[in-house]
Amino acid sequence: MNEKHIQQVLEIEKQAKEVQEKAQREAQELPRAAEQEAQALIAKAKAEAQEEARRIIAEAQSEDQANEVLAEVERKNSEIEAKANANFDKAVTYVLERVIGRA
Repeated sequence: MNEKHIQQVLEIEKQAKEVQEKAQREAQELPRAAEQEAQALIAKAKAEAQEEARRIIAEAQSEDQANEVLAEVERKNSEIEAKANANFDKAVTYVLERVIGRA
């Protein structure tokens, strides 16, 4: 019976050693896994930031283009208005002469 207890103790010690070795292997693997996960998170954050930057730049460019088009339209409208105002007096005179019957 004494030998049986010794065998049990030896088996328990063997199992304890295996558990300890496994825990040490896992403990050594944890920093590598954490580093890989951190690198993946950094890469993801960088990709998201770059995409956001591209989106912001595209919006800014679209806004700039819209502002340029608006400025061009306003410039052309001003030119047309200036031409219309320049010819307004002539047009009124012409219409009055037509109505009065001089033309």
